[in-house]
Amino acid sequence: MKIRLVLIAGGYGLRLWPMSRSALPKQFLKLSSDLTMLEQTLQRTKGLDINAISVICNEEHRFFVADQLKNEENLESIILEPVGKNTAPAIALSAMEKDEDELLLVLPSDHIIKDHAEFKKTINNAIPIALDDKLVTFGVTPNEPNTDYGYIKKGLEYKNGNVVESFIEKPNLKRATKFLKSGKFLWNSGMFLFKSSIYLQELEKFRPKIYNACRGAQDNKAKDSYFTRPDKSEFLSSPNESIDYAVMENTNKSIVVSLNAEWNDLGTWNTLLQNRKVDKNRNFLEGDVYVDNVSNSYISSEKGFISVLGLDNLILVSTKDATLVASKDDLENVKKITEFLKNNEREEWKFHREVHRPWGSYESIDCVDGHYQVKKIIVKVGAKLSVQKHKYRSEHWVVVSGTAKVKRNDDFYVLNSDESIFLPVGSVHSLENIGNDELILIEVQLGEYLGEDDIERLEDIYGRI
Repeated sequence: MKIRLVLIAGGYGLRLWPMSRSALPKQFLKLSSDLTMLEQTLQRTKGLDINAISVICNEEHRFFVADQLKNEENLESIILEPVGKNTAPAIALSAMEKDEDELLLVLPSDHIIKDHAEFKKTINNAIPIALDDKLVTFGVTPNEPNTDYGYIKKGLEYKNGNVVESFIEKPNLKRATKFLKSGKFLWNSGMFLFKSSIYLQELEKFRPKIYNACRGAQDNKAKDSYFTRPDKSEFLSSPNESIDYAVMENTNKSIVVSLNAEWNDLGTWNTLLQNRKVDKNRNFLEGDVYVDNVSNSYISSEKGFISVLGLDNLILVSTKDATLVASKDDLENVKKITEFLKNNEREEWKFHREVHRPWGSYESIDCVDGHYQVKKIIVKVGAKLSVQKHKYRSEHWVVVSGTAKVKRNDDFYVLNSDESIFLPVGSVHSLENIGNDELILIEVQLGEYLGEDDIERLEDIYGRI
């Protein structure tokens, strides 16, 4: 039976703020290697008999997925959730993507797995179980009484796995220690393997509202290249539930297969520190950093010099526009920071100073509201910004490097390094990189209002009108 790899790439990873943010979350960042978390997840499946790939993500992240997987021949669809409804509906959308029955290998895209050979061996050992019409979940053999994970209790043996006796929410330390000593419990990894038909059958049985909402959404979907857009009005009626809560805890078809492949769910700064190469004092240091008498700490500087003296168990992460300083024992409260920023309409919970777009990126260098803003703009080779105009601001563009093709009203201009152009308020304009290297320019905006919503797009190759 054909295997479809389903990569779950939704979520915002705000427990890893300020590095992970709503507009650019952890699954699209290079946190533990030279590959992003999404790219790592795909890479570790190489060698498995996978003939198709689907990715489930939020609408606003679609171009990160398309860009990072652009060379993947088996990529068939990027399913854009109209809103986040948790994993049960997300997986249902993928199971309904094609009419034929398939084995679905469902993998979150924010895990670290170091032993790829063991991982693939475990997946292959689980295939006969899935072909028996069972719903396979993968449980990680625990090596500590971790309270950050849910647990699965193993029951009777079934081929290469065990019948699931029960699912347990995150326990306290005393209970987790008891679980570890018993040898009967596994960490719940959130990875699955099953026939699409069997998952949908059990979902319809136990959660018909989710099934019907997803069926309606997929029956009325829109297709645009790789992108699948399920119908929003239909999908909104779906309950918000995890696959464990909706299906796995209710069905009698749940089988857990043990995984011993050096797995970690990269959900917190503590977990990230455990998966980075540390020095003799158990510190991970990144960027322009000086420490003395410091231990057990994660210290990272994206811009600027940081010095730390005489501290232990520290998380210090400094980006271009925000800094987190926290005890390793108080990281659950990171969400209070993002809630504060969001409630006070601060952009730091959502955007980095460097904001990514399908065509490249821009970075705000300086801004005085109501007067001026200075941006550094980088345009990828062959990329083009939308044809647009502004109601409140004029713009000056100065090319730093590369070759730009600029449209201003009915005229076209080719600009090279050290050349510039002025775009008056209301002028129709566009920018395209026609060179062989990145186009870098400085943009100076002048006007009474400088918000990003002062853009009227007239044409856009990325469909953002």
